[in-house]
Amino acid sequence: MKRDYFISVAMATYNGEKYIKEQIDSILLNLKEMDELIISDDGSVDKTLDIIKSYDDGRVRIVKGPRSGVKQNFANAIKNCNGKYIFLSDQDDIWEKNKVEKVLEVFEKKGCSLVIHDCVVIDNQYKILYDSFFKIRNSKKGVLKNIWKNSYIGCCMCFEGVLKDIVLPIPNNIEMHDQWIGVLAEKRGNGCIFINDKLIQYRRHDENVSEMKHHSIFIMLKNRWNFLFQMIKK
Repeated sequence: MKRDYFISVAMATYNGEKYIKEQIDSILLNLKEMDELIISDDGSVDKTLDIIKSYDDGRVRIVKGPRSGVKQNFANAIKNCNGKYIFLSDQDDIWEKNKVEKVLEVFEKKGCSLVIHDCVVIDNQYKILYDSFFKIRNSKKGVLKNIWKNSYIGCCMCFEGVLKDIVLPIPNNIEMHDQWIGVLAEKRGNGCIFINDKLIQYRRHDENVSEMKHHSIFIMLKNRWNFLFQMIKK
């Protein structure tokens, strides 16, 4: 696929030495020479930074994280991105070789603000836990739907760089950054497109920040109220 613009990948890292090399390798296979991988590291004390610095590749750039948790670490990575489109990336997944090409084709055909694709969920031994994240989450667009039950999983998302001015800053008192970005892209952007292509292997293990389980009713209602309040302020 020929293009005359560059893209950014925003990755947030923290003590990710176990899986980060495999993830970076899979990302770089997707990128052209003009693209960039911005890695915001939130103070890793393992070998994460050593692994990142071992890449003699001008596309890879490390920025110092704010040490304020995963939401603000992603916000910092996004803030430092300059590409026409911004892909979000966790530190422990594996991208398929055609991920970027498939997603950019949708942007060019649909003129939307955000594209989100499906994924296969694996464990740390590469065993498939779920063959479709969309299926287990009943993923689809809709502002109210995604405030009540979030379909936006950041590691499968890419959005227009111009959305930075809308999604930043990311509020501290909402649950996660990806729901915030997805809902605002629907509400304030040119819409979101869900595609069924499974373009990453989404790794679940004991050290994941996000969890695939339900909170108590009280916490769920509190999270939704906080989200609505912050969105109305926008």
